[in-house]
Amino acid sequence: MPRSTTVVALRTITGMIRREDIDAAADRITGRVRRTPVIEVEAGGLADASVVCKLELFQHTGSFKPRGATNRMLTADVPTAGVIAASGGNHGAAVAFVAARLGHRAEIFVPTTSAEVKVARIASFGAEVHRVGASYQDAFEASLVRAEQTGALVVHAFDEPEVVAGQGTVGRELDAQAAHIDTVLVAVGGGGLVAGISTWFAGSGTRVVGVEPRGCASLSAALAAGKPVDVELSGIGIDSLGARRVGSIAFETARRDGVPVVLVDDDHIVDAQRLLWERLRVLAEPGGATALAALTSGAYRPAAGERVAVIVCGGNTDPSRFVPS
Repeated sequence: MPRSTTVVALRTITGMIRREDIDAAADRITGRVRRTPVIEVEAGGLADASVVCKLELFQHTGSFKPRGATNRMLTADVPTAGVIAASGGNHGAAVAFVAARLGHRAEIFVPTTSAEVKVARIASFGAEVHRVGASYQDAFEASLVRAEQTGALVVHAFDEPEVVAGQGTVGRELDAQAAHIDTVLVAVGGGGLVAGISTWFAGSGTRVVGVEPRGCASLSAALAAGKPVDVELSGIGIDSLGARRVGSIAFETARRDGVPVVLVDDDHIVDAQRLLWERLRVLAEPGGATALAALTSGAYRPAAGERVAVIVCGGNTDPSRFVPS
């Protein structure tokens, strides 16, 4: 079958995006995704700083991912075979959700490590789900084989310009909703979200800081090596932040914009989950609480008077497995 063709207006030689690409994505997806709320946290409420949380876990499907998936599908000629994606869970749910809304069939490949609650959510949107291998990379490679067979449009989880531009609308919204932000803390998996948000704020005076679980530190490793490299994966963030190799767009964007990265331990992430529940009654998944863990653990220490925004990027967790004490 013929391979699908895609609109490539966003692409540059390196595949990086520009601020105007994010503006175009926002115009394209308006009315198809939610404008998620921000909440001002009183001084000392979650950390010893002025904090505002951008609650992307209230997006359709429980994470920021529908933004990029929607932009990708609306800028592509989707074939009758539909769309195909690999995911730890959140991206797959987003692709399945968006495909159903746009009338496309969807096949999603997930690793066996994906949380059951996420796999069930993908299936609930009508997608065909395949569980393959122990890691996202295994699922991704299997999805490419299937795409070659069917001609379906590949919707990459993080290393696609249209996807990154869609994720960048999180930063654009935050910029309009919360004034005088000095620093934005963003969890990093494959890096699509941090690349999009960093592109939006580049040159504005607002600094973007990536936050990785110590067991899923692909961007840190890439910056140290001078190129994306494979890393060993472990820990509680693996199903949402477990990219063995950071995306090339994220790596080049982080290097261009000078994005620093801090690391947090699993127990710090659990503490951040607990704090979000106790103080805000927000139930975040481990990946969704990772950015906050940088503040609460001291991995990122704001200066006196600094105003920090935290992206709470996902809430797809089984409440029965996380009972804050």
